[in-house]
Amino acid sequence: MQAYQSPAVVATVYNWTSIYVGVNTGYGSGKQDPLGLFSNDFSAFNYTLSGRMIGGTFGAQIQSGHVVMGLEGDIDWTSMSGSGSGSVVKLGLLQGTATISSKVSVIDTLRTRVGYAQDNLLFYGTVGVALTNDTSSFSQTVGFTCNNGIVPCTSKADWHAGLAAGAGVEFGFTRNLSAKVEYLWVGAGAANTLYENMVRVGLNYRFGG
Repeated sequence: MQAYQSPAVVATVYNWTSIYVGVNTGYGSGKQDPLGLFSNDFSAFNYTLSGRMIGGTFGAQIQSGHVVMGLEGDIDWTSMSGSGSGSVVKLGLLQGTATISSKVSVIDTLRTRVGYAQDNLLFYGTVGVALTNDTSSFSQTVGFTCNNGIVPCTSKADWHAGLAAGAGVEFGFTRNLSAKVEYLWVGAGAANTLYENMVRVGLNYRFGG
């Protein structure tokens, strides 16, 4: 009599190839020189700018062997803000003492991701471009002009382009659901007046895989 043999068990290989959407949240802290957003005639005026963020993520990636490559973008709304007081110097001349405040309301990035996958664990690096929406305002003891040297100015709000780079790790709970923790550096504004170090966590839902 031939002994009974159970059916062969086929191992399931985790695949990161997918199009995905997700949510993320985190905290950022860094430095800003807001007077550089008004004019490059001012001397450095730096202070800490920090706050929380929350937003959405979208991307697409493909896996070949252990290598995963893709493109990822995100839109984050932030509460990053800060202020500082000190001397304002323009073209080497003291203009007065100012209190300056700033707020970053939006940070967008579009980045490439390249990673190494070990089954459902993915380690990756990322680099790309950033776009921030900054608002800066100031008050001081004496009036002065900026930009063209004629028009007085006390506030400025605008979009500023820059760079983004970082690294992270992502873990797949199921075929379609994964979570990540990542560090991201963003530098944006005229002459990179804003530097932010951000730590974010995210949850992605993947179509495919």
